Amino acid sequence: MEVDPEPEDAHLANGEEDDGFLADLTSSIPGIDEAMSFAEVMKQVQTMDYSAIVFDTAPTGHTLRLLQFPTVLEKGLNKILSLKSMMGGMMAQLAKMMGGQEEGEDEMITKMAELKTVVEKVNVQFKDPEMTTFVCVCIPEFLSLYETERLVQELAKFEIDTHNIVINQVLFPERAGGSKLLGSRIKMQQKYLDQFYDLYEDFHIVKMPLLEEEVRGVEALRSFSNSLVHPYKPPPAPEMEDEISKLQQKIIELEAEIRALKA
Repeated sequence: MEVDPEPEDAHLANGEEDDGFLADLTSSIPGIDEAMSFAEVMKQVQTMDYSAIVFDTAPTGHTLRLLQFPTVLEKGLNKILSLKSMMGGMMAQLAKMMGGQEEGEDEMITKMAELKTVVEKVNVQFKDPEMTTFVCVCIPEFLSLYETERLVQELAKFEIDTHNIVINQVLFPERAGGSKLLGSRIKMQQKYLDQFYDLYEDFHIVKMPLLEEEVRGVEALRSFSNSLVHPYKPPPAPEMEDEISKLQQKIIELEAEIRALKA
């Protein structure tokens, strides 16, 4: 799914100067991307219209901010609810911002309490390994290994399950042929692949090949995704196929000579 990071603030910009300023202010709030993404998470958790929901998250930094958001939001709601008696007219103003019309303070507090309940539910589901798991996707290079380790450590702090790693763009020796460049890249990748297996010996690690073309279209996606379930086996290099063919022909000739000698 694609989440629009622009907040739904059309109801704020109704031609009044203050409301227009408020709309601009809302759209520039730091972390609004994470807020909109988390809103989509809450929506899907509440409806549960699908047997499985896959969120393709942004790079590590954005992902960690998204995972921190429910905790930050829950703390903020707790603070607001605890200080509701001191908020006075500000609560009514907030109600106008969120609902587009004047509402009573009690109704605003009720909405916040309901939101807090949903946030707590999302937090619980995030930490339930039977319902939520995180699959790390990386490439066999130093920076990607570093970012993966950072992500795994942070996920452990958040108590979010992760035991799968997909290593993408892997070069296999069978495809190198006589290329020195490919041979050097394979040697470099193997060093980091070994480190992945050392660091995550209790993880399920899947290696996905570097392909000659983009994976586009349903059939290409199905073919490529098959390697997520069944270990990828690279086809023999063309040079090796020629060598195998020559050896097979040599075997046939030798067998014919043996039969002739026996006769």
